[in-house]
Amino acid sequence: MTAKNRKRIEVAAGVIVRDDGRFLLGQRAADTFYPGYWEFPGGKVEPGESPAGALCRELHEELGIRVESFYPWIVRVHEYEHASVRLHFFEVTRWRGNIRDHVHAALAWIAADEACTPMLPANGPVFRALALPRRMGITQAAAMGVEPQLAALSLALAGGLRLVQLREAGLPASERRAFAVEAVRRAHAARARALVNDDPELALAVGADGLHLPAARLMASVSRPGFAWVGASCHDRVELEHAAALGLDYALLGPVKATATHPAGVALGWARFAALAAGLPLSVFALGGLADGDMETARRAGAHGVAAIRAAWGGKG
Repeated sequence: MTAKNRKRIEVAAGVIVRDDGRFLLGQRAADTFYPGYWEFPGGKVEPGESPAGALCRELHEELGIRVESFYPWIVRVHEYEHASVRLHFFEVTRWRGNIRDHVHAALAWIAADEACTPMLPANGPVFRALALPRRMGITQAAAMGVEPQLAALSLALAGGLRLVQLREAGLPASERRAFAVEAVRRAHAARARALVNDDPELALAVGADGLHLPAARLMASVSRPGFAWVGASCHDRVELEHAAALGLDYALLGPVKATATHPAGVALGWARFAALAAGLPLSVFALGGLADGDMETARRAGAHGVAAIRAAWGGKG
């Protein structure tokens, strides 16, 4: 049977997260497909049921809990021998009741940098998304000044920022390199990741963790750049789907709100953002006039997290 003719099975999967950041995995029982493999709890969406409804029902049946708070997240398709499976992943942050296993051979709470093997093939790529911080700060040293930006970066890193994009096309080449060297050094000292915008040579030279592609560079790309972490700026569904097809780790989508730098720009709004970001296999950050206070709204709209320029360094969006 060809992939095109295979039965499509819709599945809801819960990434159940504790306050310490660890999440729950279940080991498949001996009488199921892939016995002994680890997976995120969940199960098949029944006819007439929404993925969110299936999530709540399955977690109650499998674990005995009542889901109280969850966020829509990524959607991945995997081709198994017996069927094509589309998995709707949700992050579950609050539930009622004590977790008691009803169907798995074992349960385990693990961190994103740990592993339970063997892992169910459709679930494995989700670990990479779980390792991606929820907040991104985008530098503006050309506007702030190099030293004020570095000082603001240090303050933000001390406050927990763990993902930084260095976007400094406005700096002269020598200043841009010197800034990038120092920004990457400070980021790594804080165990944060630093990505360089649109300059792969500079990213390699300063030891950055990855590369960020502007939309034009994204659409001109036919393969994923050879960096550990790669993301892109997107403004519509075509760009988002191209980022997904290239296997990028994340996309920035915006502007969600009007911004100080582009006050006359057309803002997407949260409803449009949610529609554009839905059903994608990569993490999507909301961008444009946002701050940490928008995180809850962004997550409920399906965003992985929030990216900010001015607000990341103490300014207003």
